[in-house]
Amino acid sequence: MPDQRLRKQIHLAAHFPGVNHHTVWTDPNSGSQIDFDSFVHLARTAERGLFDFFFLAEGLRLREHRDRIHDLDVVGRPDTFTVLGALAAVTTHLGLAGTINTTFNEPFELAKQFGTLDHLSGGRAAWNAVTSSDAFTGENFRRGGYLEHAKRYTRAHEVVDATRALWDSWSADALVIDRERGVFARPVPTVHFSSEQFEIEGPFVLPRSPQGYPVQIQAGDSDEGREFAAAKADVIFSAHGELEDGQRFYRDVKDRLAKYGRGRDELKILPAAGFVLGDTTAEAHERARHIRLQQVSPQTAIAFLEQVWGRDLSAYDPDGPLPDIDPAEDVNITRGRVRHARDPRAIADAWRARAAAENLSIRELIIATTARQQFIGTPAEVAAEIDHYVQSDAADGFVLVPYLTPTGLDEFVDKVVPELQSLGSFRTEYTGPTLRHHLGLRHPHHGTSNLNHGTEGVRAS
Repeated sequence: MPDQRLRKQIHLAAHFPGVNHHTVWTDPNSGSQIDFDSFVHLARTAERGLFDFFFLAEGLRLREHRDRIHDLDVVGRPDTFTVLGALAAVTTHLGLAGTINTTFNEPFELAKQFGTLDHLSGGRAAWNAVTSSDAFTGENFRRGGYLEHAKRYTRAHEVVDATRALWDSWSADALVIDRERGVFARPVPTVHFSSEQFEIEGPFVLPRSPQGYPVQIQAGDSDEGREFAAAKADVIFSAHGELEDGQRFYRDVKDRLAKYGRGRDELKILPAAGFVLGDTTAEAHERARHIRLQQVSPQTAIAFLEQVWGRDLSAYDPDGPLPDIDPAEDVNITRGRVRHARDPRAIADAWRARAAAENLSIRELIIATTARQQFIGTPAEVAAEIDHYVQSDAADGFVLVPYLTPTGLDEFVDKVVPELQSLGSFRTEYTGPTLRHHLGLRHPHHGTSNLNHGTEGVRAS
């Protein structure tokens, strides 16, 4: 086996296949997306495959399309902390990452919830911090849609800074108890945090957790999102899956780290990716074609098209040509998810040009434009391609999104992981107890949040 020290090591995470068009819920082998057994199966499979972490998405409102609940959302969206806390009891090394919104949650609550998860799991918690300026989603919350789009990252910065101030307020050796007097030998400091949106004054309720604070994941792709990641994130959940595109994104974000006093290895870039395996290359590609047809049903194809055109297109044949009418300006035809087109007419023109050049129907076009980066081939071919991406600095690894719940990862772990290990690019055992160990990240020391993460208005006494 090649020496692992001579190659970049691949980081892998498992995304629970939830409610989206990448999940083939109609497949006879598909199981529940809400039963606890489904979460357990995927998490244990990922741990058997020595993955870095299990990744759970979250939705704060059921999506609607043309004033009806989107059919992929009817399975429901269970609470992230409840699921991850339960999974901590049935896994031993696997990291546990949850997507929690910074727009509609308070720093003290988040610090307590993620701090608790990090304690209960022995240092395996991670937080995918996301933002929302969607008034439709905001209707489920006290503040409604008050937050302007331009301010979403301002609040996100402040939320992360405030939670870190709370986590960082306890020193690693603060929990020393005098059994005779029944008091802490060292006093718990008071946190004073002041910012545009928050005023926090008081001691935090939990001692320092095994990781200092949980691994920070970020998924934004705008310039301000990239800057946020360079300043504060440990992992980027990237959408840049193609090789050259991934290399450009990788260079851009890694080059931003120095201004924050961070090394290039202190931020891991993990694009989302699907995979399809076969005994031969041809079999894998035929299987992939069948899966894509399952993922993008005729109804789904029309729904995606309507998001761009902003009008009811149900009369159109999904196996026919694109509409010859121009997009409307109905931005509310789909609510609860990002609409595909900021400039609908430009997108429509580009899609028409591609459909004409490649002789694509509506459904074929949607399949082509919504496909997630996929590794398709024999197990050895898929392993070699994943390794090529990582060694070529297009990624540090991948967040794998299986198309089937909950068994979609089984084949990858059984067949591809051994190939990656043979290449010398993937671990053969866990070597540390925490998620930061798995990712090769430093454990933040007490009192470093202000120095390393640009926190303002924070002091502990």
